[in-house]
Amino acid sequence: MAAAPVIALLCAAGTSQAQTPPSEVINNQIQLGDVFSTQTLDVVSVTEGVGAETTSTGNNLVGSTEGADLNITSNQTMAGSTISSTTVNVTGEMGESSQINTTAIGNNVEAGTTQGTMAGVYTQIATAAPEVTATGMLEADAAEAGDVGMATTAAVNSVSLGLTNGSAGVLVNQTSAAWVLADGGAVIGYVSGTADVSGTAAGNTMSLVGTDSSAARAIVFQSNAAALTQASQFTAYGNVQTASTSASASGNVAATTNEGVLLDLTSTQFNQSYVRAQAESAAYQYGEGAATAYGVGNSVLAGNSGEAVVLENVQLNTGGGVEAIATFAGVDGYDGYARATAVGNDVTGYACATCFGQMTIDSRQTNSADVGATATTTIGSGRVANSSATAVGNNASFYVTRPGS
Repeated sequence: MAAAPVIALLCAAGTSQAQTPPSEVINNQIQLGDVFSTQTLDVVSVTEGVGAETTSTGNNLVGSTEGADLNITSNQTMAGSTISSTTVNVTGEMGESSQINTTAIGNNVEAGTTQGTMAGVYTQIATAAPEVTATGMLEADAAEAGDVGMATTAAVNSVSLGLTNGSAGVLVNQTSAAWVLADGGAVIGYVSGTADVSGTAAGNTMSLVGTDSSAARAIVFQSNAAALTQASQFTAYGNVQTASTSASASGNVAATTNEGVLLDLTSTQFNQSYVRAQAESAAYQYGEGAATAYGVGNSVLAGNSGEAVVLENVQLNTGGGVEAIATFAGVDGYDGYARATAVGNDVTGYACATCFGQMTIDSRQTNSADVGATATTTIGSGRVANSSATAVGNNASFYVTRPGS
């Protein structure tokens, strides 16, 4: 069975932060067995839509404060598999709007503070034995639908931090040897609106979002030694107005954004996993059809819509390589697109130009793995056929810009 989530909802309304000591949370979780959820929906006809939510999580921690300080020390270890599977079968009408979500996460942390200070040490470990797999499939080859959304997400280790008019000093240590897969897609006869089908797979992912005059200092270490990190989505339509099929696969991700005086990030990433993103879509008749695949070994973002960004970045991508494959095939329609992007190491940093922004950057990137992107667009009769394939070993972008640019 899944380890029980630890919930830390702490409030100090009407008290002074200076007089109230920080709330302390010490969390230790070890998941040894498999955690799995499976859902099947068999539908003939509905008017409003079809909804399905399937989620599996090995270890889960949620902690937050409002008007108070928070200290968290969390250790999570995953030695079993985490598997989520959703199958939806429709033979008639799907209704106006449908949403199908499938999520599998090994170790998960969500923490934040509003008008407080957060200190945290987060350690997440996934051994080589388990797998983290999310599979979402819609079988509706003779059905009619309005709008359809499908999101299939798999992550081995995940830390999400939020600040609202607050400050944070955090250390995140993520290590994964578990392979991860976000797989599936849809077959639909007729879609009168938009069909948006996406798959996202990540070995280690860390995000921090600060708003309303916040400040943050984060140290992040991520290592992914899994054999495979893959997102793969496949769609087919008889007739569709707008179709978007996307797959995103990442070995390690550290994404930090802030609105305030300072964002300071020190990030070290090692990826050995074979990273594969594959998005394939076909339609007989279509208004617009697009297949987008994005694969990256290591990815870092440090962006501040405020005064200062300090970034120290080290990225090493080795091993199996990074591959992105995007394919769109249409028989009769208007606009068809295929876009594939593969990057070994990617880093972006920015600060605010209208806030007298300043960047201090020290970035080192090494890629010794193959990086390949393949895009194919096949159109029988149409208005636009557009295909792009981009492969980059090491990519770095640093700029000072106006907010919203």
